[in-house]
Amino acid sequence: MQIKFSFDSSKPIAGEANIEINRSINDVFYYIGEHFYDNYPKWALEVVEFEPLDGNHVFVGAKAKQIREDNGTKVESIFEITHYQPSITLIFKGITEPYIHSYFLESSEQKSTRLTFRFELPEIDVFMRPFQKLIRSAIEDGAENTVENIKNLLTVVPS
Repeated sequence: MQIKFSFDSSKPIAGEANIEINRSINDVFYYIGEHFYDNYPKWALEVVEFEPLDGNHVFVGAKAKQIREDNGTKVESIFEITHYQPSITLIFKGITEPYIHSYFLESSEQKSTRLTFRFELPEIDVFMRPFQKLIRSAIEDGAENTVENIKNLLTVVPS
């Protein structure tokens, strides 16, 4: 007899949020992409230590190490920039832990920018699968916080 689980063990768990920022797409990408190493710890408040491993320029293949505090536990990971297209996309994925952070920018008509942030766990341990709804909810909350933090930081940065 085959046991059938009520969850898909191969499907990634992801959350996405977007927000309109009253700044040009170039200004938003300058903050998020070009100065990623300076600004990432400012909007990712759970990052307690951060170190670029390949210098301070952002490029495809560049790596960084971060230590995040999650529920009182420090978790270290190394990630790599996988996509970097100025004024459009910045994506990095975990090397030592499975995750993907994606930032997508679109220009709107009124000189504002639509920022979409997506966080994805491409895989989780089987014993965590029964908690996937709870995990997805936490990821979605985190995605909302991320775009809000970026917008708030960009409203205090002079044009």
